[in-house]
Amino acid sequence: MPLSDAQRRVHAWISQYQEGYFHPLTNLARLSEEVGELAREVNHRFGQKTKKKDEPAGDLAMEMADILFVLICMANREGIDLEEAFDRMMAKVESRDAERWTRKAGNGER
Repeated sequence: MPLSDAQRRVHAWISQYQEGYFHPLTNLARLSEEVGELAREVNHRFGQKTKKKDEPAGDLAMEMADILFVLICMANREGIDLEEAFDRMMAKVESRDAERWTRKAGNGER
């Protein structure tokens, strides 16, 4: 799904409610919470902190999706086109970091 479609989908959902989008600082706090949940799951899977025996397995994909949802909310509230911003960011790293890393043999794609 293109980011523009995701932004429209989130906006359609949020627009159903009188409260609308949260304020920027509330969204930032929500983003911090979601990043913390992702960090906890990554630490449980790949770090030294193991889960408690009675603790259910986490969902890494859902933790990432939660972060994406909050970022989309933040962008929508501020009128930011994430596709355009992402394209600008990729152009920056593609030029700035083109020779920074060791390329794979062949075309260099994943």
